[in-house]
Amino acid sequence: MRPQILRNQVKNYLLGQIQRGELKVGSTINLAALSRSIGISVTPIREALSQLEHARVVKAVRNRGFVVERLNKQEAKDLYHTIAHLEIMALESSSFTKDDIISLRSQHNKMQQMNNPAETLNARFHFHGLLIKNCSNSVLLQILDNLRMRLHFYEQGFGDDPSFYALMNNQNEAMIQAIEEDNIPTATLILKMNWMTVLEYAQNRIA
Repeated sequence: MRPQILRNQVKNYLLGQIQRGELKVGSTINLAALSRSIGISVTPIREALSQLEHARVVKAVRNRGFVVERLNKQEAKDLYHTIAHLEIMALESSSFTKDDIISLRSQHNKMQQMNNPAETLNARFHFHGLLIKNCSNSVLLQILDNLRMRLHFYEQGFGDDPSFYALMNNQNEAMIQAIEEDNIPTATLILKMNWMTVLEYAQNRIA
């Protein structure tokens, strides 16, 4: 099997653990145990972890190996502001067909009916992916994918607060309405407000 496929398998496995809350901040990743669990040699695992380190999901620590980085308010501020600016750039260069709008509304409706925290968080990120999927800048989209990996740690547990997702759903509805009216400037303003709302919420939950 090609090395790239093996690396992607490792990354998907680790991201699945993150999304399910099984891999938490401060955890040390045991390469030997991980190799046994997924049946992949240590070399592609190290390569995948190096890529995740580049995305600031994990950090290489001397004599410990790879550790899930701890969270702090300044990083949260930098991360959310960066994502907000990049998504706004992507949205400003996007156009939407009727089918695109139907997909957005369908995802929005699904989110309103979800009760599982991990599924709801993934659905929120998928909604944002649909918002900017028509952006032609592939480098920008890849950077956003990498940054969203780190967001999983900040937003673990958000799903246990119905008020958080109620607010998100209201803002998502407003974005969809603006896009339906072909009013991208208004949609971008709501998008920025959306991310700043999440930032404030995340910072309040950081010990």
